Amino acid sequence: MSTPSRTHTYPRVALRAGLPDRYLTPDDIAEIFEVPKETVYQWRKKRMGPPGFRIGKHLRYDPADVKAYVSGRKDAEHDAA
Repeated sequence: MSTPSRTHTYPRVALRAGLPDRYLTPDDIAEIFEVPKETVYQWRKKRMGPPGFRIGKHLRYDPADVKAYVSGRKDAEHDAA
C-alpha cells in the first residue's frame, strides 16, 4: 500500500496546516481565498490583498507575507468587534 504524495498540497488545506515551502502563484492565492484569479490581479493593481512580487514576468507571493496578511485581517476584525 502506498502513501499519498506530499509533493503537492492544495493551498487552502496548506493555509490551515501551514503554507507550503515555496512561493505561491496567483492561482494558489485565488484558490486559498476562493476568489477568481482576476480578483487577485485587481487586488494587486489596487494595492489590496497579500503583497506580491515579480520574478521576471511571473507574479509570486511569499507564504510568510500571505500568513501575515491573513493574521492582520483577523486582528483588524477582532479589534473592530
